[in-house]
Amino acid sequence: MKPSADSTGAGQGEDPGSSRRNAWLRMDDVALLKQCRQERYRASGPGGQRRNKVETAIRLHHRVSGLVAQAEESRFLEENRTRALRRLRERIALEVRTPFDLEAPPTVPELLAQRGPKGRLSVNPRNPGYPVIVATVLDALEAAEGSYAKAASALGLTTSQVLRFLRSDPHVWRAAPRPHPR
Repeated sequence: MKPSADSTGAGQGEDPGSSRRNAWLRMDDVALLKQCRQERYRASGPGGQRRNKVETAIRLHHRVSGLVAQAEESRFLEENRTRALRRLRERIALEVRTPFDLEAPPTVPELLAQRGPKGRLSVNPRNPGYPVIVATVLDALEAAEGSYAKAASALGLTTSQVLRFLRSDPHVWRAAPRPHPR
């Protein structure tokens, strides 16, 4: 069962559940860390003498959603913390679904800012709004029962642009609902 955002903290024009989930995705690192229990541990594997003696790996347990993300690639705790936060935002975007109204125009500012003429969606994964856009597109696809055309129409995008966006990131493509057979 996938986690879901509850119905508190509604933002202007957004569904209450998506507003709460999107608030988590929009938080700065300090605020998001306050919602997490941090667990430091010693990473295994190569990395020199320091690797197995110092607890530089980190696991973040997001208390609100129940999701966990970790990083242990670096010998430096801060680098691993930054990676773990990025992965936590990605997991929230990929796994926390909220209701999406296919009949109402989208009101998510990050999506509206990246939506170009003729239904083009242009957003770099490094863009701070990227996780919110991913979550919104996946919500629309779930509401459309996997129909790319219906989801694209509801988002004000073209079907090919939605498919191009989904396929541009392997994690997003794997998380995307598939069309239901009739």
